[in-house]
Amino acid sequence: MKSHTAYLEFNTEKIQEFILITDRVEQEIRKSGVKEGLILVNPMHITSAVYVNDAESGLIQDFQEWLEKLAPSGLNYKHHQTGEDNADAHLKRQLMGHQVTMAITNGSLDLGPWEQIYYAEFDGQRKKRVLIKIIGE
Repeated sequence: MKSHTAYLEFNTEKIQEFILITDRVEQEIRKSGVKEGLILVNPMHITSAVYVNDAESGLIQDFQEWLEKLAPSGLNYKHHQTGEDNADAHLKRQLMGHQVTMAITNGSLDLGPWEQIYYAEFDGQRKKRVLIKIIGE
């Protein structure tokens, strides 16, 4: 069984960003040489998420508006009593999910017709990393 580990790095410019990473993930699959297996894509930060959905700008805007309704920024969250100011980012991450595990078939992601992998950042403006772990044959 083969194993491959890689890290994607981002310097996010905004507090909240949605970054399409499907192509970069596919590049790592090619580097790994794995034809049949699994890939884990894990954002190594507690205020970010990796999710699979459609790559459509209107949908991303809908996500942003929906998340802001459910976990608004600027509220007096209990987490802020610890000296932090990013409780909404933690909550938004929970709503979007933490990480994804995907199938690799014939050396590529086995995605549905509209599926793409996104990195979602909710407390950005600094360096961020995403772990990619690939196992298989």
